[in-house]
Amino acid sequence: MSHRSPTSPPARPSLAPRVAPTVPPSAWRRCRGAWRGLRLLAHIAQGLWTYHLHFPRLTAAQRQQAVQAWAEGLLAKIGISLQRAGTPAPTGPVLLVANHISWLDIVTMHAARYCRFVSKADIRQWPLVGSMADAADTLYIQRESRRDAMRVVHHMAESLRAGDVVAVFPEGTTSDGLQMLPFHANLLQAAIAVDAPVQPVAITYVDAASRALSLAPCYIGNDTLLVSIWRTLTSPAIEAVVRYGDPEPHHGRDRRQWAADLQAEIARLRAH
Repeated sequence: MSHRSPTSPPARPSLAPRVAPTVPPSAWRRCRGAWRGLRLLAHIAQGLWTYHLHFPRLTAAQRQQAVQAWAEGLLAKIGISLQRAGTPAPTGPVLLVANHISWLDIVTMHAARYCRFVSKADIRQWPLVGSMADAADTLYIQRESRRDAMRVVHHMAESLRAGDVVAVFPEGTTSDGLQMLPFHANLLQAAIAVDAPVQPVAITYVDAASRALSLAPCYIGNDTLLVSIWRTLTSPAIEAVVRYGDPEPHHGRDRRQWAADLQAEIARLRAH
């Protein structure tokens, strides 16, 4: 699950992309946001009902299909359309590496292609969200603990050996959507250990009408989760764009160089 940056967002690059203006919501947009919010809560309740009542009887493949369908439904309920570009790896083992903008990123990536996320451990204790993360078979990590990172790398490697599609956000926290934070390389060790390819994934949110970059879903700085959600619910229609690059082996690169190369490729995908 996404978590915000504890610092101010990085400075915008000099050649910044066109950004949709953020304006206070009108009365109509507030009403629309409230309606979307009710639909969101109802969809979460339906997901929890399915998880507790039906998941124990489903196969692993059926659970993955249910998670993807639920994620697609959530985006639709809150007025977000999904566009996929490129081809996600059809099967594992593969590690997906993506940029990180919002609490919405995990839902967006699940809607585009089911994957098993690595997420911060305290997400598991969040009301409602923790149960949904468990339903998606999330791997949890104590980010401040180097020893726990080694444990998670071990479990990621096991998951990859079993043929899973695993996903990480190597920035470690959310950025402002205009430029990325440096990629941490530690979790790439799991792919190196089992010789699994890594597929770069670029996430972008755009205003559906103007095609300008939308900052509404961002979750950074002084934002609270509720503020970010409300801003998203009251915004004009948004399109979530997920672009997949080509899966690539490490080719003998050390993990820091590989992380830098992957970040450059995601930057290239986002520029399209």
